[in-house]
Amino acid sequence: VQLVESGGGLVQPGGPLKLSCAASGEDVFRIYVMGWYRETPGNPRELIAKISRGGRTTYADWVKGRFTISRDGEKNTVYLQSDSLKPEDTGVYYCNGERASGTIFSWGQGTQVTVSS
Repeated sequence: VQLVESGGGLVQPGGPLKLSCAASGEDVFRIYVMGWYRETPGNPRELIAKISRGGRTTYADWVKGRFTISRDGEKNTVYLQSDSLKPEDTGVYYCNGERASGTIFSWGQGTQVTVSS
């Protein structure tokens, strides 16, 4: 499975932001759950949100409604949106998929998001 993130760049505090992650490859049907993660400076990679094939969503506790995950199953694409970005949200944002076993695929290159005025 190949994962390509896009939509990052320089964003004003408060957003808006919409990231896309397109999954492709012959094993794409093996993806049961898609998730967005991020690495902020000095911190390990952390989960932001996940979405299942059926559309069930889960969010990290720290998100507190600031990010929304969604998907387009026909396009094998998952999105991450925010309208309340803060400078501390600056970092590299990644997506990944989970198999039914819970194992994940190889990481993509991520997309840099810089929140600054």
